[in-house]
Amino acid sequence: MNIDMAIFHQAFFEEASDLIADFERELLVLEDTLDTDQDPADAELLNTIFRCAHSIKGGSATFGFADIAGFTHGLETLLDRVRNHQIPITRGLTQVLFESLDQLKALLAAARGEIAAAPDSTALAGRIEAAANATAEPTAADPEPAEPAQPEEDWWGVWDTPTAYRLYFKPGRDVLKQGGDPALLMARLVEVVEIRSIVCDTTAIPPLDAIVPDECYVAWTAEFVTDWDRDRILDIFEFMADDSEISIETLGAKDAAPAESSARPASTPSATAPAPVEVKAETVEAPRPKPAGTPEPAKVKAAAAPVSADAQTLRVSTEKVDKLINLVGELVINQAMLNDVAQNFSMEKLPRLLEAVAQMEHASRELQERVMAVRMLPIKHAFGRFPRLVRDTAAAVHKQIELKMSGEDTELDKTVIEAIADPLTHLVRNSIDHGLESPEDRIAAGKPVAGVVTLDALQEGGNIVVNVSDDGRGLNKEKIFKKAVERGLINADDVLTDEQIYDLIFQPGFSTADQVTDLSGRGVGMDIVKRTINGLGGTVNVMSFEGIGTMFRIRLPLTMAILEGLSVSVGNEVYVLPLTAIVENIRPKANDIYIVAGGSEVVEVRGEVLPLVRLYSVFEAIPRETRPEEALLVIVESESRKVAIMVDELITQSQIVIKSIESNYRKVDGIAGATIMGDGRVALILDVPSLVRGSKTRSVEMAAA
Repeated sequence: MNIDMAIFHQAFFEEASDLIADFERELLVLEDTLDTDQDPADAELLNTIFRCAHSIKGGSATFGFADIAGFTHGLETLLDRVRNHQIPITRGLTQVLFESLDQLKALLAAARGEIAAAPDSTALAGRIEAAANATAEPTAADPEPAEPAQPEEDWWGVWDTPTAYRLYFKPGRDVLKQGGDPALLMARLVEVVEIRSIVCDTTAIPPLDAIVPDECYVAWTAEFVTDWDRDRILDIFEFMADDSEISIETLGAKDAAPAESSARPASTPSATAPAPVEVKAETVEAPRPKPAGTPEPAKVKAAAAPVSADAQTLRVSTEKVDKLINLVGELVINQAMLNDVAQNFSMEKLPRLLEAVAQMEHASRELQERVMAVRMLPIKHAFGRFPRLVRDTAAAVHKQIELKMSGEDTELDKTVIEAIADPLTHLVRNSIDHGLESPEDRIAAGKPVAGVVTLDALQEGGNIVVNVSDDGRGLNKEKIFKKAVERGLINADDVLTDEQIYDLIFQPGFSTADQVTDLSGRGVGMDIVKRTINGLGGTVNVMSFEGIGTMFRIRLPLTMAILEGLSVSVGNEVYVLPLTAIVENIRPKANDIYIVAGGSEVVEVRGEVLPLVRLYSVFEAIPRETRPEEALLVIVESESRKVAIMVDELITQSQIVIKSIESNYRKVDGIAGATIMGDGRVALILDVPSLVRGSKTRSVEMAAA
């Protein structure tokens, strides 16, 4: 019986992603201490960073990712010397650690198949080895060179000469019944030695129908290098059952070539028995550092290949699962009640039937909410990338940046969190590169040298609002207006509000940057930001004050799967309007309707003139009413613009499940999706932002005609 280790890979990748996130977070804290009076050599901080690298090394070696294990081994050696105060903590050291972190991300991405191959790590491994071989400079207060710190002593004693060993471990058959866990002991061994190979012998496993669940049938052979002597190694297995088999043999010095791995099963396998599973972790020797005369410049770069956030798993709290189980129990009871009434129905049982249906409706609605809550994640999963991003971007543009984040526990649908990561990244980079002034300009303007970028999230009704703001120079309205005229987007004599002028920066290819940089200035990105957010059913608006700063305000739906909607009819067709976009419903008077230049229609609502959209004209339906005063107008708002949508009738307000049309058919302008109504009819969900933009386009076309 062969064990396919690939089935455990997903769990390893998820754990490694968490460890890398912890590594990066603590490393940022470590670097920040260099600018404060805080001691950078905080023991707990350094131990946390070391444990992250150590756990990644152990896991990658166990599951056969030799390149990750080899690279992390050198990194672990460096971190061990740092935490033992043998190497001083400097910005040069933290830069090497950040680049090592990026390389680890790339190696993991390659292992997951997200990229073809990770960048070559030879040069970086050399820098890691050079850093690990560095020594702390003596200070004036301590002129004598300090002796190298000794590794911490634990209960197992003193370190010895590095030696290669082969260990054979066959747990007793009843070890599990006695509360032992041999897998944990092997994991402990992997943590404290340098693994070369592990062979799991499964030849003693009987046929499936003969397996006793609490009996152990496997054995391991491991080859490794360690500073421990054999007695200390055997102490790991001290508390195993008496019938366990444990033996250890010396293979030679650490630098000797490893002997061939061989398992020694308790019984001779048959000729047809499958070969044991072998997982190897080869030791990767780091190259020697370059000569002293050729130092390698420090590099600042973004993550080379971040581990994909689009994981196919969700971590759900036990509390949420318990509530789901309770609701399922209520549904089972309600179903039993309905079955009982249906089998022997009479008019006398009608009240009981109605009660059961009401309870079923209540339970199913709550179940729907609970299931949606399972998909909800704190937005900190999207915010978590920005401390590192701000650090690297600030270094690239030679600015001092302070990042402030709030509302990180605000929950949002997992798919929305994944989709907004890139738009938020572009907005933050744009704020740093264009929004914030240089240190010299900030001093001249009487501002602190360090600019501030703020990320804030909060919930407003059925929406999440994310604000990305900075305290920089603000947007230059005159410059934006002039550039828009040059590109033919507007006419020189057009009168635009501040909001309309700021909205021009979202036009494709629009840029007012005087100089193109590696980060921005090519007019690429802001249009994609708006398109992505609109595609999520959200909106983005800009507020800016020259000399004070700029804020991008993003409004997003809580979930992409279910929305609260108002059903309306046009002839025999049914449409759904998202409730969050509706302002009010009115029946206009005939003298409130006007036809303006170009033939477009508007309606006056309490002194405000709004474009009128005849829904039957947009979708070529056959209406029951063609006169607005006999129909109904639904006032909707998107991107701070309102339009009046003409419909025949309002049907009902309800929660609807969104089904994609684009994935099953194709993209349809003005339609965000579809749903199935309670009576079985299919209703189209209207894309309000698209209809609002379309009303403006139609008005321009009519005026031109």
